[in-house]
Amino acid sequence: MKLFTIVTTLSLSLASWASPQFQRRQTNFTVGQIVETSSGPVAGHAAPTAPEVSEYLGIPYAQAPIGDLRFAAPVKFAGSSLINGSNFGFTCPALPSTGSSPTAAEVAAANLTEVGLEFLAVTTSPDVVYSEDCLYLNIWTKPQSGESQKAVMVFIYGGDFEGGSSSIGVYNGGVLADQEDVVIVNFNYRLSILGFPGNPTAQDNLAFLDQRLVIEWVRDNIANFGGDPARITLFGQSAGSSSTDFYSYAWACDPIIAGMILESGTIDSFTLPYSANDSAAFWYDVTAAVGCGNASTDSATLLTCMRNVDVNSILAAVPRSGINAAQSAFGPTVDDIIVFSNYSNLTPASIPVVVGNDNYESGLFRTELALSGGVFPDSVWDMYELSGYTCPSGLRANYSLAANNPTWRFRWFAVFPDLDISSEAGAYHGIELPLIFGTTNSFSTVNVTADEITFTAYIRGAWVAFAKDPVNGLTTYGWPLYDPAEETLIRLGFDNATGLNLAFPMLYDAGCANATSLLDLEISFLG
Repeated sequence: MKLFTIVTTLSLSLASWASPQFQRRQTNFTVGQIVETSSGPVAGHAAPTAPEVSEYLGIPYAQAPIGDLRFAAPVKFAGSSLINGSNFGFTCPALPSTGSSPTAAEVAAANLTEVGLEFLAVTTSPDVVYSEDCLYLNIWTKPQSGESQKAVMVFIYGGDFEGGSSSIGVYNGGVLADQEDVVIVNFNYRLSILGFPGNPTAQDNLAFLDQRLVIEWVRDNIANFGGDPARITLFGQSAGSSSTDFYSYAWACDPIIAGMILESGTIDSFTLPYSANDSAAFWYDVTAAVGCGNASTDSATLLTCMRNVDVNSILAAVPRSGINAAQSAFGPTVDDIIVFSNYSNLTPASIPVVVGNDNYESGLFRTELALSGGVFPDSVWDMYELSGYTCPSGLRANYSLAANNPTWRFRWFAVFPDLDISSEAGAYHGIELPLIFGTTNSFSTVNVTADEITFTAYIRGAWVAFAKDPVNGLTTYGWPLYDPAEETLIRLGFDNATGLNLAFPMLYDAGCANATSLLDLEISFLG
């Protein structure tokens, strides 16, 4: 806690010391101008969605994790050559798709809407290029107007730790940077076995080290882009949200960040973390499948072999059947350094928290299952909702209160026509992201309604109020601090209305004491 105070104070002092020179730079800032960074000078360009915003894409923050750096901790990238920030960097290799395009009958059975079809096309076939040389970040900023040092929002995408990319259109930060006077950053991190190898004789949880290195890069460089290194908010969705929460414990004494927003994921979500033994078993399943040996093989020889196997062969060998059809075989693994076996006795970083989930997270997964002909009763989906999202959100809010951190809790209800993917999806997993980023048009051609425009301004205003002042911003915005015994659960877009709508948390948490564990539930799914 004391170290956090020292770091924050030092950051503020450095910002004040550099202020006159920095503000002169702001006045003369031209869109896309070259910016000096520890990775080298970066040339940007005008963001296509917001011509006054400077977009800097494909900035390397770590050396390519290939050769001896495959299955190793990231190594900081340092360079002096000009970086052309015109294009996104490569996307980190992901597990190959196991599905095929749905038939017309399957689409009809899933009650997919026009938006659902568009959404499906984007999510099942993202326009990305895969390569292990993928550790890049992207920045959207507008230094020539607004605050001379802007709040910074760093986003982590989801994807069950086995998929995802910072270059997917929904996550584009141009609109948010343009309309809300903040600097937006997103980035790639390693996935599946490349990010969480489970090797018992080497460093694990590499993806979390990638994420930490990004935060350090932002701290060291963001002032040159008009950002305030003392006001960095880390936010994520799904696995990205869980990553954010894991981060708050792993670097509790030196978080760098000033606040965090957790959207549909915490340390208690899903079936994480994995035990070291379970992850090691999966690691050796893959090493044996690709011909590199098993637990009895010399560890150095085995690792050298794995570093020389084609990456596609490695990913193809990752288990995908049984429970691993629903839950990635490789993910956060207990090492009691970055990921811990027992969080009940640990204190998270001393920073404010916004935590919440969508009203019907299951709607997305129910729709996906229906597309393949699968059906589960409502009771199963309701329990999945409770165990995977509602209860973990409540637990994390309580952990935050126990640590005396300012805490707000939300539940998302809004479903507008241009986001409605099926008649049964409701306020599904991730529905909030296009509204927060202003990127609904990245997959939907349905017209935006007046109510949606009003609500979008409201919700973006809340996220940014927190980023600009994590301690007081939401209180000033009118949101009450969370109290599990009071009417303080913020229902966003209830009946698609804008404004404050409050409920008692127990209205949704009542079943948590008897909730089936998510692992048992997923096993029953696969029967």
